[in-house]
Amino acid sequence: MRILLRCAALHLIFLGAAHGADAPLAACDSASFQQLLQPGAASLPARAVWLNRRLARWPGADAAGVVKLYHAPDGGITATPGARVSGATGALVMTRFTGPADPARFKYVGAGPTFAIADADLARLPALHRQQLVLVQEDADGTVRAATRLQAAGALDDLYRAAASAPGLGVAPRATATAFGLWAPTAQQVMLCTYDSASAPATAIAPMQLDAASGVWRIAAPGDLSGKYYQYIVDVIVDSAGLVRNLVTDPYSVSLSTDSARSYIADLAAPRLKPAHWDRHRVPERVKAQTDMVVYELHVRDFSINDPTVAPAKRGKYAAFGEKNANGMRHLAALSRAGMTDIHLLPVYDIASVPERGCAVPAPVGAADGDSQQALIKKTEHTDCFNWGYDPFHYSAPEGSYASDPADGARRIIEFREMVMNLHGAGLRVGMDVVYNHTFASGQKEKSVLDRIVPGYYHRLNAAGAVEQSTCCDNTATENLMMARLMLDSAALWTREYKIDSFRFDLMGHQPRAVMEQLQARVDKAAGRHVNLIGEGWNFGEVENGARFVQASQLSLDGSGIGTFNDRGRDSVRGGSAADAGDKLISQQGFINGLVYDPNALAGARPLADLLGTADMVKVGLAGSVRSYPLRTHAKGVLTLESIDYNGQPAGYASEPGEAVNYVENHDNQTLYDINVLKLPLATTSAERARVQMLGAAINAFSQGVAYYHAGIDTLRSKSLDRNSFNSGDWFNRIDWSYQDNYFGTGLPPAQDNGKDYALLKPLLANAALKPAPADIAYARDAFRDLLAIRASSTLFRLRTAADINARLRFYDSAAPTVIAARIDGKGYPGAHFKAVNYFINVDKVAHGVAVERERGQRMRLHPVHAASGAADRRAADAAYDRATGMLHVPPRTAVVFVE
Repeated sequence: MRILLRCAALHLIFLGAAHGADAPLAACDSASFQQLLQPGAASLPARAVWLNRRLARWPGADAAGVVKLYHAPDGGITATPGARVSGATGALVMTRFTGPADPARFKYVGAGPTFAIADADLARLPALHRQQLVLVQEDADGTVRAATRLQAAGALDDLYRAAASAPGLGVAPRATATAFGLWAPTAQQVMLCTYDSASAPATAIAPMQLDAASGVWRIAAPGDLSGKYYQYIVDVIVDSAGLVRNLVTDPYSVSLSTDSARSYIADLAAPRLKPAHWDRHRVPERVKAQTDMVVYELHVRDFSINDPTVAPAKRGKYAAFGEKNANGMRHLAALSRAGMTDIHLLPVYDIASVPERGCAVPAPVGAADGDSQQALIKKTEHTDCFNWGYDPFHYSAPEGSYASDPADGARRIIEFREMVMNLHGAGLRVGMDVVYNHTFASGQKEKSVLDRIVPGYYHRLNAAGAVEQSTCCDNTATENLMMARLMLDSAALWTREYKIDSFRFDLMGHQPRAVMEQLQARVDKAAGRHVNLIGEGWNFGEVENGARFVQASQLSLDGSGIGTFNDRGRDSVRGGSAADAGDKLISQQGFINGLVYDPNALAGARPLADLLGTADMVKVGLAGSVRSYPLRTHAKGVLTLESIDYNGQPAGYASEPGEAVNYVENHDNQTLYDINVLKLPLATTSAERARVQMLGAAINAFSQGVAYYHAGIDTLRSKSLDRNSFNSGDWFNRIDWSYQDNYFGTGLPPAQDNGKDYALLKPLLANAALKPAPADIAYARDAFRDLLAIRASSTLFRLRTAADINARLRFYDSAAPTVIAARIDGKGYPGAHFKAVNYFINVDKVAHGVAVERERGQRMRLHPVHAASGAADRRAADAAYDRATGMLHVPPRTAVVFVE
């Protein structure tokens, strides 16, 4: 008889199976992803932490009484204070330990006694970790004083250190046999299910054998099973549930069936999975140093879903990048010719948040300031075709919703490779946005993979054993041996098998620096060349300030060569911060949109010192935020950038310029156009708004370090003021490659993240004067390409080292606080192409003169890009240098470059 039990808010089917019984073939086709073999006892917090295979610390406990480690293979232990332990099959006595206990890794664990397993019992521990373990403090008469579960990662990493280099994880089909390997050291039994197709019933089930040294379960199935599918059945103890039989996909899946239901068997080196000329196609070699990178951040679906020049079946798909004559690819090709080097794709690994077949496509309508559009999108937000994709399901398999046939595991592999080839063919390197810092789900949830194989191991736990969620999802623990290996193996696979040129790491500060440096070595080896690594180095959450390890964060990556996003320049250029709401959205103006010199209706009176300080911070970004650069500040004389305060941190945080990734807009937060709608005075004309947008782009183009841009910055892209469009559907994420619309005023953005500010947003969205004309979009498009061409024209905008910046970059003193003027000396510098370059950025509404007396008599002339007959910014051509007086006239709202 089947009894339906509610357990941990999930439904489990109780089969009442005997412990250790082999599963029948029908188990491979179960309608449920989990089956309860034996109910367990009520859950306990996991307050104790294994420090290694022998030692466990129990924060907050006292050392009185007897401490025992109880175990039970069916998960039935009950340990209630005041009663005796029941449901256990045995116990080991642990003794108080007072010696050193690996403080480096577990320094975050609270104070408390440490207990040790007796030497004679150590050999029993691998088997015991496949059972339920409860640490109990007892009185002399055996009654329970306190009880806790134990966090197991420290013990498992010590017991199974051989797993770090164990070969054969995942699947490897060969002519005579197909090998499978799954790391599951706490499983009592693992079986392999195989299927002839994505939808056919199982054809075979077979028990796998455990390698005791590594904890890897293995089997070699007869024959080459390429093109078939598989799942694992894993019998494992689950907290609060008991002994559970999980039907689960492979964490090392290289492809999958629709909606990730089954893992796909493939040898990625097989010719049938490679597009024609894949092995011989040329990877662009246009980035000799990390500072050469000019990046365009793009979402696969955004790129083509709104492009009528793409064949309907290819819109929103990998295949759209093969449409060379479509508007989107023509746009990317033009950017490449101008100087763009890299396309960074928002997540393209397998994601959990988009249905791969039959997803909804809502068609909103409504007024510019109406709420019907977002209300319709809200109804299908979990079933529509759009999500940014920061919801990892399987790290090493391409996402199926972008493939022509998600049911065919081969198609997504081939079409992903075709996409890479097509971008390479346009002269663009390909980068991936990767999210190894969290998973979409943990525990026994259906879309949890890792936890249903090794419960409690892959995720970072708090003091009570619950999964940390500071990343807004279930945080992974890349400090743990096999989570680190999963990340390393995955990144190496993308590099080797898909010719990925660079990676952008989401919330990289939640990962150890040491692991990121291992990853750098792995991907470089896999590619046979240097692979560029950049990421978000934000410092927050349970790992903040090195609480658990030395982080891969902004300040802690200093000297690593890995780039982190630079919020110093971003916030100074845009104004305010990403967290602003209410009146601050408008009142907190930035350098380009009016701070002090052009206040909006809510800005109020601001002292000149605010503008001068902000200009200093813009200069910090222009100097690559390198620690050692000496900057003459407005208030304190010459200071090195690391001596300048930025919200309690050093403004200069990078040892070398390649460690700074400069940006004024990316997928997060409002687009730059929308920020300027909020902050510029309402009377600012549409044409002037386009110029302000290009001022932001110019500051980025002239900044030392990596230049990073969000797709659509050059077409004045708007998301109708949406501050967080991750799940806002196609409607609020559209791009128009025909340059007729930027989609401002297409409805109030989704209420969840924006509703509190509707009173401010509604009148702006209803104001037709804030929507740009096609001519404004065309200006921005062409001016942006000119800026790319200027940056590409000389390595002086891409200096290689901090020493180069210190020696060659000099800011001119300017009488106007709205003007930044600088000279970069090119004498003897490889690739400089000029004796010097001089750039002038005037953000004011009026023209200004800049005295460059030190250059009096020099033959400064407009940069050839500005002087060309087809130059986009005709106002820049009005800039003039008087050689006799050393005065340079800079027109209003103009960024201009002169060369010597």
